[in-house]
Amino acid sequence: MDLDSGLPSIDMLQGLQIWAIEKMKMVRVPEKAYGSFFEGDCYIILHKEKSGRDVSVDIHYWIGRDSAVDEQGAAAAYTAQLDSLLGDIPVQHREVQGYESDVFKSYFKKGIIYKKGSLASGLKHVETNMYDIQRLLHIKGKKPVTASEVHLSWDSFNKGEVFLLDLGKVLIQWNGPEANLSEKSRGLALARNIRDGERGGRAQIGVVDEDHSSADLLQIMETVLGPRPGSLQDAVKEDKADEFQKANLRLYHLYEKDADLVVQEIATRPLTQDLLQHEDCYILDQGGFKIYVWRGHGSSKEEKKAAFSWAVGFIQAKGYPATTNVEVVNDGFESTMFKQLFQQWTEKDQMEGPGWAYNLAKTAKVEPMKFDVTHLHGWPELAAEQRMVDDGSGKVEVWQIEDLHKKPVDPKKYGQFYGGGCYLVLYTYQKSGRTQFIIYIWQGRHALVDEVMASTLNAIELDHMYQEEPVQVWVTMGREPRHFLAIFKGRLIVFQNGTGRDGRADPEPDIRLFQVRGTDECNTKTSEVPARASSLNSNDVFLLSTSHICYLWCGKGCSGDEREMARMVADIVSHKDKQTVLEGQEPHSFWEALGGRAPYASDKRLQKKPSSCQPRLFQCPSQTDRFVLTETVFFSQDDLDEDDIMLLDTWEEVFLWIGKDSNTYEKRESVALAREYLKSHPAGRDPATPIIVVKQGHEPPTFTGWFSFWDPYKWNNGTSYEELKNSLGDVSAISEMTMELNNINLLQWPPDKGPSTPGEGAPAEAPPAMAPKPLSSEPSSSPSSSPSSSYYSSHSNYNSDMSLVPKCPVAAATAVPTAVPIPRERLINKAVEDLPEGLDP
Repeated sequence: MDLDSGLPSIDMLQGLQIWAIEKMKMVRVPEKAYGSFFEGDCYIILHKEKSGRDVSVDIHYWIGRDSAVDEQGAAAAYTAQLDSLLGDIPVQHREVQGYESDVFKSYFKKGIIYKKGSLASGLKHVETNMYDIQRLLHIKGKKPVTASEVHLSWDSFNKGEVFLLDLGKVLIQWNGPEANLSEKSRGLALARNIRDGERGGRAQIGVVDEDHSSADLLQIMETVLGPRPGSLQDAVKEDKADEFQKANLRLYHLYEKDADLVVQEIATRPLTQDLLQHEDCYILDQGGFKIYVWRGHGSSKEEKKAAFSWAVGFIQAKGYPATTNVEVVNDGFESTMFKQLFQQWTEKDQMEGPGWAYNLAKTAKVEPMKFDVTHLHGWPELAAEQRMVDDGSGKVEVWQIEDLHKKPVDPKKYGQFYGGGCYLVLYTYQKSGRTQFIIYIWQGRHALVDEVMASTLNAIELDHMYQEEPVQVWVTMGREPRHFLAIFKGRLIVFQNGTGRDGRADPEPDIRLFQVRGTDECNTKTSEVPARASSLNSNDVFLLSTSHICYLWCGKGCSGDEREMARMVADIVSHKDKQTVLEGQEPHSFWEALGGRAPYASDKRLQKKPSSCQPRLFQCPSQTDRFVLTETVFFSQDDLDEDDIMLLDTWEEVFLWIGKDSNTYEKRESVALAREYLKSHPAGRDPATPIIVVKQGHEPPTFTGWFSFWDPYKWNNGTSYEELKNSLGDVSAISEMTMELNNINLLQWPPDKGPSTPGEGAPAEAPPAMAPKPLSSEPSSSPSSSPSSSYYSSHSNYNSDMSLVPKCPVAAATAVPTAVPIPRERLINKAVEDLPEGLDP
């Protein structure tokens, strides 16, 4: 690295560091300017975060839309050198203004501001002339917002978005009539950030809402922007890649052949990890939305250095926009987003079996340990990892859907679920002295469509009965969550067919085979499987129920705990005599009941850590015709906005967090959206993955445990948009500016000059209209080019010296208007009744 670049020792760098490219050197950006980017510059951003034993390092080089080509090349070269200094560990990103990755945006929670010009001139000017500002910012996006400087004119406005008129001492937020609450709130947060950051708290903020606008603020806006037109243009929809486009994966192999670089497509979705060979490099095209380059640790230095060039060349060859995001990942240090594009991903140090290390970036680190339910209440991180809100000792109520209504199930049959039916389970438990509820909606694979719909409607009705506080969990037959197993104390039995309803005798087969899996009351489930020998598995215990006896078949790989749980379930499955049978010692009648011997699974089962256990948080789309999710990287509780619906993917489960101010349409469609998310996932996810609906203020520990810190009182102390707007404080600066504009250039008529006297009978000739002096100290434009000249010509009379002529009643058409000099002190800070007679207030 060039020593003149000002780069300190690389080991000392932690957190977020930003440099700008100035005169082909790296110049450190002061921390107070983080989040502001000049469009004429290129930047390098280094983010280094240590979490437990893991270190995540990302390097971004950012390209402004007006930056020079040589600066872009320098930024890319410095990025490569930084990567080399850090041992080829970082994930590298190419970012283009306006098309930044979610990872990049996550560093600037308060918003990103694009500024005209370059660092060399712009920053110095802002520092020395802090209030000599006149700009219009167009605020767009969500989590975080971006603010682009646009032309200072009403033509820049539209009905659906938020704009910020920055006048140095005063910031005016204008909310379009179609802007939603979240856009208004984020705009206000950005305005406060500018006030408290750039202006050191020495600026006033005003808000113009179309439904109840402020006359003073609108007058200031019209003074700067000119008269507002009768109608504004409609909001422009952003063209973003939807989830189906992102799922269109193609993997390409890069290799050299006769001194030429060959790019060959080798696979499409779904992708598997074994396709990546350590000696080579690969390009992964995510539907043109994003380009990944994977560098094997055995590839040459030349190949690694050429990675960015390959990706850019690939973009050109494919005809993709030059703004396409590029991410370069190194073998063994892949990003979460990259790993989740594959069906299964195994880390090098990943343990196998039930004792694998708990190692999630979003949660506290827990050393490998035997699970103990007594830790759950005080340890939400463990509750999240184990998918358990408690030990299942709460109150259980069960209903079955019958004739499209819920009918209570006999408590003696709790835990017995039939594949031809649908059930509702209400679980009530205590957390921190407060009653909590979970509604499980269990839907059998062979249930009628009408009953499936009815189960959803009855769940909504049950939710209303408890003031919409319960967590809702959609459970597909065969994919029951662990806590669902725990509440039935090891007695959960899933029958393949039938409904089990009283008075409706479903024909039961004479021979039934059940597989029992689990070692205790919290994790045991019994599932009916086809009654044939090929269904057996040496790792488990099976119950074979016949018309005269029930066999307990114990595979060679089962444990004593598993055999004990099977004995408990056997009394529920069959009331016949029980006979224990060890694998390899079966009587002839056992095989005869199964239709004869047949091969079955006998290999030792390995329980692997989930392929991608890093949790990911997405903001769900508002009412729209396209399915676009926005990811929040390095998320926290603060990223849950009250008017949003958020999707938290923990791989084994998908949570839907419902903000209290989210609209009815979004709430109604949220579960369908989660199913669409699973269906469109690039890794080919299991569509039966449990979906859990969580309400704001009633989050279970299985949800909160995925957040590094959770404040249970946050929602009690939260501030709404209206409260934020009302808390803006003193508006004296706004009043002062309004007053200055009302009395701008208020001068007396010169004694030696007066209005000319027109000929008798001729109308009085009005003095020429002149534009007021601009608010900033910049040289004023000519009157003819001023957008506000027409405004002032229609509201007051100016003479050639820009002196105000008070409007007085005219007695007759031929009367000569008189100009009475009025001292300035008689006009400023006066009530209407104290103004001189005849003066239009």
